[in-house]
Amino acid sequence: MEMQELLDKLVEYSCHIFEKNLGGIYLHGSIAMGCFNPMKSDLDILVVVENTITDLQKKKFMDVIVALNDNAPAKGIEMSLVRSEYCKNFVYPTPFDLHFSNMHLNWYKSNPNEYIEKMNGTDHDLAAHFVITKNRGIVLYGKSISDVFGEISSEAYLDSIKSDIIESQDEVIDNPIYIILNLCRVLAYVQDKLVLSKKEGGEWGIKNINGKYQGLIKEALICYTSDQNMILNHSLALEYCKYMKNKIGLKE
Repeated sequence: MEMQELLDKLVEYSCHIFEKNLGGIYLHGSIAMGCFNPMKSDLDILVVVENTITDLQKKKFMDVIVALNDNAPAKGIEMSLVRSEYCKNFVYPTPFDLHFSNMHLNWYKSNPNEYIEKMNGTDHDLAAHFVITKNRGIVLYGKSISDVFGEISSEAYLDSIKSDIIESQDEVIDNPIYIILNLCRVLAYVQDKLVLSKKEGGEWGIKNINGKYQGLIKEALICYTSDQNMILNHSLALEYCKYMKNKIGLKE
């Protein structure tokens, strides 16, 4: 399925399920920031509703998301459904009514009723998603971004992006491209208040980070924008993570 067809179907089914309760559907992440790689990027979506939705609506919507996910790029869809009140009057960590990513697919397929009951709560990541949406997001359907999303404090955004790199030394061996570039974009915000994609973060890192690590960042960037896998120097990668966390202000 072509990307535009997938997105059109998402809008069509969402309108049918939520009707007037649907406030908007927004793209964020790499696809909104111009660095989407179908081999390595997920499809990041925020769905905003005006009021609480029913469990039956959640079930219908999840069935749509799972069906579309089968036709999505390799890493699949990552979707959060949030109420408009928390978009306009931001709360941190942010409440959500429904969430989906590939890592939850088996849970939904094996026990959809439990999933519908338990897949809600609060999510620190939504602060970062909202900031990206406000800065670079794309409206697929509904109200303008400025009408839906209020101010997110710098403190909440920084805490959100920092929380994504706390375990970087444990994760860099298995997920080097993401961690190496993500550390760059977090430091770019800490030092220069820049809201960047992973690609832009890597480009910033090449210009601004200790030359000892430039080869590591360059290789991560090449692999991120192509279909190559990264051959990692483990000791250098672990040293880089420690160095970057110290620069960011995350002490050991």
